Amino acid sequence: MKKILMTLGLCLTSTLALADLKIVATTSSMGMLARTVGGNHVKVTELAPPDRDAHTLQVRPSMMQALRQADLVVSVGAELELGWLPAATEGAGNPRLLPGNSGYFEAAAQVPRLDAKGNADRSQGDVHPLGNPHVQLDPVRMGDIALALANRLGKLDAANTTAYLAAAIAFKQSVGQRMPRWQQATAGSPGVLLYHHDANYFLDRFNIPVLGYIEPVPGIPPSAGHILKLAQQLRGKKGVILHTVYQGNSGIARLAEQLGWNEAALPLDPPANSGQDGYFGLIDQWAGAVARNKL
Repeated sequence: MKKILMTLGLCLTSTLALADLKIVATTSSMGMLARTVGGNHVKVTELAPPDRDAHTLQVRPSMMQALRQADLVVSVGAELELGWLPAATEGAGNPRLLPGNSGYFEAAAQVPRLDAKGNADRSQGDVHPLGNPHVQLDPVRMGDIALALANRLGKLDAANTTAYLAAAIAFKQSVGQRMPRWQQATAGSPGVLLYHHDANYFLDRFNIPVLGYIEPVPGIPPSAGHILKLAQQLRGKKGVILHTVYQGNSGIARLAEQLGWNEAALPLDPPANSGQDGYFGLIDQWAGAVARNKL
């Protein structure tokens, strides 16, 4: 009998050791990182589809169910998910995922952020006092975030620490190998007009001029007067208008026609449930859109 109990105990210990970490990622970019770093040791659920604005999701029962069972939530952070993630986490009743605990990971907190405005208020639009949260379009920052995520996963699952770190290093090296091609594609760009401040990290990384924003202030749709003002300011210059699939395009199309510029709708995140190839394809799309409009 004693021998049987010992065998059962060893089987139970082995099963627990092989159990996957359950990770909830707020976006497909965060899901890609979790999947890339975690490999076969994690199961990842993504909350925001890549064709939706992650600022404005609505809390759903399926979100709370996923969070209730999770060991870790991987968020973009810098208040991007402020309108819905705290409510979903509270509804899930999983204290491990609260900020400050080991089950909460915030990507933007791991890297230097652009546009930090400590005294910002709502009169300035949909601004983020902690800095621009859209770090996912900078592949170099994403490499650094991968290393930080590997360290966190190692704390939650010490047995696989080496595997997590090796995967993060491999991802960072893959970014480094692709950087010269992306730099060559974007070099000499006359600049980009964005709808929102969501591609600033991409433009900053590749030294591409920001020619302006179609939103008069973040989160506020443009008026006809603002579109006219942009047309007057940019007439005679060269550039391209880049925006997302969910940002209104009636004003965008009108402005592009007036300026004689190309415009393109691009995703901010890779396809759902992607690995690193999906992410690198996303950066390829942005670099390609810029490359087609170089001087």
